[in-house]
Amino acid sequence: MKQRIVLSLWAAASTAAFILNLLGLMQLLPLWATMPLLFLSLLGLAATWNRRHQFRGFPSKRMRL
Repeated sequence: MKQRIVLSLWAAASTAAFILNLLGLMQLLPLWATMPLLFLSLLGLAATWNRRHQFRGFPSKRMRL
């Protein structure tokens, strides 16, 4: 459940960065400031999406004393 929230926050950040990048392409904002924001938000979205499907290993069965 927590990962879905984080994934949706990264998706919202990517959408906001895309809109800011469009404003940068229209020369309303500096493009050198909006391009790294878009890159970092897409990188965070891809990293979070990839972590969802990661193999975390078998559960360890520890002996209790």
